Amino acid sequence: MSDFSVDTFREYANRIETEVGRVIVGQGEVVRHVLVSILAGGHVLLEGVPGLGKTMLIRTLGQALDLKFSRIQFTPDLMPADILGTEILSDDNGRREFRFREGPLFSNLVLADEINRATPKTQSALLEAMQEASVTVAQKTYKLEEPFFVMATQNPLEMEGTYPLPEAQLDRFFFKVNVDLPNVSEMVEILDRTTGKESPSANKAVTGADIIQMRVLARTTPIASHVKEYIARLMLATHPEDENASPLVKKYVRYGVSPRGGQALVLGAKVTALLAGRYNVAFEDVHAVSKAALRHRLLLNFDGMAEGVKADDVINELVGMLQLQG
Repeated sequence: MSDFSVDTFREYANRIETEVGRVIVGQGEVVRHVLVSILAGGHVLLEGVPGLGKTMLIRTLGQALDLKFSRIQFTPDLMPADILGTEILSDDNGRREFRFREGPLFSNLVLADEINRATPKTQSALLEAMQEASVTVAQKTYKLEEPFFVMATQNPLEMEGTYPLPEAQLDRFFFKVNVDLPNVSEMVEILDRTTGKESPSANKAVTGADIIQMRVLARTTPIASHVKEYIARLMLATHPEDENASPLVKKYVRYGVSPRGGQALVLGAKVTALLAGRYNVAFEDVHAVSKAALRHRLLLNFDGMAEGVKADDVINELVGMLQLQG
């Protein structure tokens, strides 16, 4: 059981958001979803065109959290050993032996920048780390230090030089967050902050031990049986063969959401409830995280992609339909 109270949870979360706000202009929903993912113990994928501050946001989080931070720039020639580490031959007092040299993945907060610019072979090297918090090299397994988070950025797939992430890896991201263009006033503020004499930076707000305690409190937050049943019905309704599937699902979805999507909804809703100062999960908490938790887990068919249907459209229809059904 965590020693944290709901008030302490909110205070620490507000500290993080305040420090991030010293650097990042606007993007309140993006910051909140990334924070929810961290406090739930999940990895997050940020998608948007270059130049919108995705990398800056994650680097700023690294400053606000007292955690070991590393950045990996994904490129087509990046190899798995470049991120996992490799065994090297060392000579110690005339005795030659192989020793493992850790790669940049051995950090608490890992920025995987432009993850979809690396080949599938290198992308897949993250799978074990993201799921098991461990790395296996040369038949030996190394545990990663907790807390461990992968914060990845990617460019839209229609841009040149990108490799689509495999479904198995997408499913391991707790949230997928879309980063949109700022409005006029936010753009002016960005220009002021980035072209002046001094560039703002974030101060340390919480420690890794605090994050672990906040994660414990989030998992102990109660969720009523009827809310869990609602999440289960929402999950199953994303599959075209389900009797409660919506018209968009039946027409445009090839495969629905996995159980990991339900886990993300439950944990994300628990954290959202705590951030609102409540020690119980409400339907609005589920709705607040539904698109971030599910959009990357819905696989559209060819007709859906050809007609420009978005996963968010499908999720909005499903949520609206289930609300009407009660």
